[in-house]
Amino acid sequence: MAHYRATIDTDHGSEEVFAYLSDFSNAREWDPGVVEAERVTGQEVGLGTRFSLIARFLGRHNQLTYRIVEFQPPRSVTFLGENRSVVSRDRIVFEPGAAGTRITYDAELTMKGLFKFLDPLLGLAFKRVGDRAVVGMSRVLEQPLSLG
Repeated sequence: MAHYRATIDTDHGSEEVFAYLSDFSNAREWDPGVVEAERVTGQEVGLGTRFSLIARFLGRHNQLTYRIVEFQPPRSVTFLGENRSVVSRDRIVFEPGAAGTRITYDAELTMKGLFKFLDPLLGLAFKRVGDRAVVGMSRVLEQPLSLG
């Protein structure tokens, strides 16, 4: 299993930043590894909402279907993504920060089936992907957020 954890601070309030980041269809705006992202169920984001993402990882485009498995506005949201070769668990926690909100992004990537032998090799690649996503998230959170 590969693991990634990072913390960033933003001037945005927790309600606003929670609404933006819990809509995983926005991931394309802040994660340069995400090629496509869309919400596939419901108008409202909440427990059980599903998203389809296509992400570049290790030189390939991989489609994952994510669903929200924990939804506690404005404190935390957890996404569970899966395809035939991988399970991804992404948890985002929102806490009061010095000037707004402190965001902790915690992600785990586990290979399935015959791909499990790749688990030990994923750490470095997953860290690079996570670092790029956090830089993109920080950049987007320096601006007014488009909620909607």
